[in-house]
Amino acid sequence: MWRVPTSAGWSKKRSGVGDVDVEAVTPILVAFAGALRQAGLTVPVDSVVHFVSAVGAVGIERRSLVYWAGRSVFVQQHEDIATYDRIFDSFWSGQTPWSDASPPPTDPSVDEGDDATSASPGEEDLPLPVSVISYSDVDQLRHKDFSECSPEELEEIARLLREVRVQAARRSRRMRRSKHHHGRHDTRATVRRGLRSGGEVARIMHREPSQRPRRVVLLCDVSGSMEPYSRALLRFLHVAVAGRGQVEAFALGTRLTRLTRQLSLRDPDLALTQASERVLDWSGGTRLGEGIGTFNDRFGVPGMARGAIVVILSDGWDRGDPERLAREMDRLHRAAHQTIWVNPLKASDGYEPLARGMAAALPYVDQFVEGHSAASLDALVSVIAQ
Repeated sequence: MWRVPTSAGWSKKRSGVGDVDVEAVTPILVAFAGALRQAGLTVPVDSVVHFVSAVGAVGIERRSLVYWAGRSVFVQQHEDIATYDRIFDSFWSGQTPWSDASPPPTDPSVDEGDDATSASPGEEDLPLPVSVISYSDVDQLRHKDFSECSPEELEEIARLLREVRVQAARRSRRMRRSKHHHGRHDTRATVRRGLRSGGEVARIMHREPSQRPRRVVLLCDVSGSMEPYSRALLRFLHVAVAGRGQVEAFALGTRLTRLTRQLSLRDPDLALTQASERVLDWSGGTRLGEGIGTFNDRFGVPGMARGAIVVILSDGWDRGDPERLAREMDRLHRAAHQTIWVNPLKASDGYEPLARGMAAALPYVDQFVEGHSAASLDALVSVIAQ
């Protein structure tokens, strides 16, 4: 995950995420603060101290933790966020060498040619850093196509997907107090607040609709054409269901298989094992029209799809009747709040939805997105949450 110089005095313990040799990493963190200062941000010394302490507490293995540790202490105004993001990306990707960002002070009274006075005893034996820490390995893995990943890389991607939370919200009829002072006027709360100040109304209170969870239904194609992607997508389904949101999961092949109960287990290996045992048509043919029709008849139209976000993860290759697929997609589209089709092939150069199944279903799809990498699944989560 990291490209760390072995000669930089780096020491990572194994007892926890926050166990970091702070003395070894401090020069790099101070150099990052110096790069922010050179970019125009106000970076006082106490902020640098807090930043070093924060990194020592949360660890330096995850990019997001280091990002927020720095942003919480270095960014004082909203206008500074763009500058902070730019310097953070360039610095930690290796474009700004930390050894040049904060050069050590020199003493003009010291003769550089005199070896006896240029260094303290044993100083010449200290190892010098030869490279910079980089997050590029993780970034490349997040954008790498699932079909090109090795088993070890897929395991690493599975660890990245554990941070994903699939959830959607909808407006409720129940009202709540507005924190942003917009919505309906709340006369009762306004009068009650005015009584506290002797009857003088200083602020008009408002109420707005509250938010309730919206159901999300995931239909994953497990046919032979989806084999390079179905394993990774099944990991995504497990993370979504095990997140304890209102998420239902199904497998689509020659038949429809409900996997919600199996994937609700916290243990990912046990959950995927039970799900694989339940899917009897793994890597077989594809009959999307029949599968979606079964979902509509047994689950979707009776209630599960009503007002829900239905996500179909498939490449669109179908051996069934495309006219039936179009009819069933029409039924699903009219019942659901939104239908999203996730196609791993969409990221390919020159891709066009010319497959019979994809072409038949596309008119009834609200969002047509990619699903070939961890980064594309992160984007899918954002689409669902909108």
